[in-house]
Amino acid sequence: MTAKIKKILIATDGSEKVKNAVHWGIKLARENGANVTALYVLTPTGFLHSMRGDMWVKEYFNYLREEGKKAIEHVVDIGLHEEVKVDAIIIKDKKPVDAIIDFATENDIDLIVMGTQGKTGVERALLGSVAENVVRYAKKPVLVIPSSESKEAAPIKETPFNAAGF
Repeated sequence: MTAKIKKILIATDGSEKVKNAVHWGIKLARENGANVTALYVLTPTGFLHSMRGDMWVKEYFNYLREEGKKAIEHVVDIGLHEEVKVDAIIIKDKKPVDAIIDFATENDIDLIVMGTQGKTGVERALLGSVAENVVRYAKKPVLVIPSSESKEAAPIKETPFNAAGF
């Protein structure tokens, strides 16, 4: 079986745990001649209005937007270094799982690349991780890469896609 990967979506939250996934996604794009879209999601802040008020929510939203810009710029910078064009998208007021899946479906993405989210305990039991839910509900292939801190993370240069002929 031969898979043609021409459009890769790299979902980022800007955290250290996602950086290994960014490198993998960019490397796969370079090796396959694929286009990359870096996606950051600004989650809804509606519930905060009743708790904190408009000014606080506005400042928090601005903070999140700046964090999103930094996260996207990181992916774009890695792409430039590897000579891969990266389009940057920030989606606001959507849950991350929905935003990732909807964007991938609407834009005919061939592969979603994302890092593990690292939720544990009660939070994970109640909510699940973003990566877990994207894998569960996406109609597109999803490649979940452990953080570089994880003992399971293989060096980026050893991609299984090379050996399989993708």
